[in-house]
Amino acid sequence: MRLLESKKGLSFFAFEHSEEYQQAQHKFLVAVESMEPNNIVVLLQTSPYHVDSLLQLSDACRFQEDQEMARDLVERALYSMECAFHPLFSLTSGACRLDYRRPENRSFYLALYKQMSFLEKRGCPRTALEYCKLILSLEPDEDPLCMLLLIDHLALRARNYEYLIRLFQEWEAHRNLSQLPNFAFSVSLAYFLLSQQTDLPEHERSSAREKASLLIQQALTMFPGVLLPLLESCSVRPDITVSSHSFFGPNAEISQPPALSQLVSLYLGRSHFLWKEPATMSWLEENVHAVLQTVDAGDPAVEACENRRKVLYQRAPRNIHRHVILSEIKEAVAALPPDVTTQSVMGFDPLPPSDTIYSYVRPERERNSVIWESQLCVCRLRSFPSPSNARAESRQPRKHDCRLSSFQPWGEARGRSGWGSEPQPGPEQADAGCARHDGQLPPERPRGTARGRR
Repeated sequence: MRLLESKKGLSFFAFEHSEEYQQAQHKFLVAVESMEPNNIVVLLQTSPYHVDSLLQLSDACRFQEDQEMARDLVERALYSMECAFHPLFSLTSGACRLDYRRPENRSFYLALYKQMSFLEKRGCPRTALEYCKLILSLEPDEDPLCMLLLIDHLALRARNYEYLIRLFQEWEAHRNLSQLPNFAFSVSLAYFLLSQQTDLPEHERSSAREKASLLIQQALTMFPGVLLPLLESCSVRPDITVSSHSFFGPNAEISQPPALSQLVSLYLGRSHFLWKEPATMSWLEENVHAVLQTVDAGDPAVEACENRRKVLYQRAPRNIHRHVILSEIKEAVAALPPDVTTQSVMGFDPLPPSDTIYSYVRPERERNSVIWESQLCVCRLRSFPSPSNARAESRQPRKHDCRLSSFQPWGEARGRSGWGSEPQPGPEQADAGCARHDGQLPPERPRGTARGRR
């Protein structure tokens, strides 16, 4: 990793590949094209810490329900990249940036995302939330993995309601978070759950309840197509007044734009169970009837919301499509547009940015080379080492297809933050960040030394 530049209190870093690692990367691309996971295992025999190979093989193990091995491979990838950290790179400062347009940086994003997913599935939502914050902090303006579609869910699961409310209050003005269904409903739910806490003073609980009711009514008015699918997911049958009303009826879901339907499917597939509590359902029912009274009274805000839905949700940005692919929520994946589903999506680099910054290119002779000889396919997963334990031994994944079939809420695309070409580091920067990936076993870091120093 090396330091590219520092400006306005921010430091911009980039991972870089040594010549040996570049050769391993070329071999990895050939192995992926062969659609044979054992070829990736062969590569890991000679380059046991090649990050993209570890992440791709982790997916193959996960699809075969070998969760333990999949987690080990992701942890190994994170360890490899941690050993290459620049001495000035800090995960906790919030002032370090990694440009997602650089392919070398994307592996770190994806490794963090996969580790976060494993933590959530293991029942560690608070730790998963911290990983989510970290990914968002690496490039908050562009948000390449669209963590704003997930951070509210993790905050609610971790019962960190105050954080979610504060994030909404501070970012709403410049990020329009209320225009995302997940934030519109999650923040109102956070206020309601906060009002249910008995250790709060009575006036604070009352204020939180009023704020929750106001926000949920605004959310229902803006996104009426969420209600009936939400109740269906929670196995709750609405009364005839609600189900037969034209505002919340089946037409509300059918008439919403496809991009909005995708966001709704993503939110419901991930967070519907948070609404199943009887107290929450009673509060939701109360506010649904209040919204119907407003609609019947001809409130102009209802028509204004309908016009906004037609204008704002014409097409989802690429980072949202990338997030949907990584989430693997069936309903949301099924709603992806044809131009995304018809292209080849690689698990180690889903939907790369169109303005990718390449520091080196794959040789043409590598592109046209013959796929590895067949005897390379007889290797076994136990033949490469593990930094933590020997669980990798005696495991061999079955054959699997290695090819897996800046956040702007629906406005004009924002420009990048001013540095399109790679700046030249100064003499003091060139010496400071000399650690590189070489695809080989990183040395153990001595206890008590600074992270990233060799």
